[in-house]
Order: sequence, then C-alpha cells, then structure tokens
Amino acid sequence: MQKLCQDVCILTKKVGQFIKEQRNLFSSSNVEVKGKNDFVSYVDKTAEKQLVEGLSTFLPEAGFIAEEGTSTKKGEHYNWIIDPLDGTTNFIHGLPCFAISIALMRDDKIVMGIIYEINLDECFYAWEGGKAYLNEREIRVSSNSTLSTSLIATGFPYYDYHRMDEYMDLFKYFMKHTRGLRRLGSAATDLAYVACGRFEGFYEYSLQPWDVAAGAFIVQQAGGKVTDFKGGNDYIFGKEIVAANNSCFSEFLQAIKIYFK
Repeated sequence: MQKLCQDVCILTKKVGQFIKEQRNLFSSSNVEVKGKNDFVSYVDKTAEKQLVEGLSTFLPEAGFIAEEGTSTKKGEHYNWIIDPLDGTTNFIHGLPCFAISIALMRDDKIVMGIIYEINLDECFYAWEGGKAYLNEREIRVSSNSTLSTSLIATGFPYYDYHRMDEYMDLFKYFMKHTRGLRRLGSAATDLAYVACGRFEGFYEYSLQPWDVAAGAFIVQQAGGKVTDFKGGNDYIFGKEIVAANNSCFSEFLQAIKIYFK
C-alpha cells in the first residue's frame, strides 16, 4: 500500500505540473458550464484522463468514480475516487488555491488518500495502516481544545440554497465564537489543512465524494475525526461533512447540530 501511494503521488505531481503550465495559457473562453456556478474546462478533462490512464497501470482491476466521467469502469472491490481539479473556479480566475484529490476505496472503505495543492507544491497523503504526511514529513491535527481559539474553514453554497438560512445562522455563530472563518474554494485543500493543523475544523454541505474522500481519510490518519452533520458516518456520499481535531470536535459538532436540525 505504501509503494502504491508513493507511485500515485509521483503521478499526481506530474499531472499537477500540467495544470500549472496550463494556468498561464488559459482563457475564459475555454470554460464550459455544467450547472449553476459549476464549471469545467479542457484542463479538468485532460488532467482526469491522464490520472485515469496512470492509475489503471498501477491497479488494473480498479474502477473509477471520477468527476468528469472520463471512465465509468466499476471495480469489483477497488475504485479510485478522483477530482482532477478541485477549485476550478479559483483556477479560472487565477486564484492560487486548487488541488488534485485522489482516494482509493476498497469495497465501502477508503484505504488511501492523496491531495496535491499545486500552487504551493504540497502533497498530502496517507495509506491504510500508516500515518499522514506532507511532502514526506509526518503531520498531525492541531491540539487546540477550544472553539473560541479555533480557526474554521467552510465552503459557501453555490447552487443548493435550500439550507441557506441555517447555514448563515451558523456562520454568524462561528464569527462570534471562533478565531475566524476562511473560505479557500477547495474542499480538498480545506481538509488537508485540518490534517496538518492549520485549521481546527471544516464543515460544508452539498459536496460530492470526489471533494471529500481523500481529505477525510487523511484527517483520520492524522488523528482527527470526521462525521456527517448528525455525527454519523455518511460523509462520503451523504453530501455533508464535519472534520476537526479530536480535542474540539464535540464542541464543533454540537454547534452544527443546533443549527442544522
């Protein structure tokens, strides 16, 4: 598993270099609209194709759950969950936070996660039975134990507004009771930053499996905790996620439960 993870990291960085090079050549005329505030370009599609081709050589029996649908192959036991460019809107506008996110799922369990934040050349990764790493250095979630001294990350709803009132009420609560909130525009990066202790916690709803699968696993391997808004385990496919260090997780989740009843 460790060797496979290392090979995937090398592939991910190679594809990340392609994305970085394309950023300098990119024009807004290359953007396609998939839905409300949901964009894609040839960069997303080409990057995903490169990832699928590379991953297929590492684990030929595996299938794919990929954002852009480059491959619809389903594996009997193993499936890669891929976001070739998490933070496409940032990429389109030239903002420096976007990442590749790759997770490996065995049956219904995530066993590997890789997130490569391209702009800072930071590769976060973990595999089953191992620890979590950033560029070969072991990482851990923060030890901060209180919400009042925590820095929180979230994502703004950009198409699903039916829980907007609850979201804004919770946002106001965290504004008053934490050290601050940040919205980077890449859920994968948010989760990676929880894993290495830069954020104490992260929450968001209406996310897809490829947004969270790798990051959730890396947070857990780094000593953190991940659930859905109810405190359950339906955070990969359930479209809501809470991730935090163990010390302030209970207080963090309790606040979310109050507003998202």
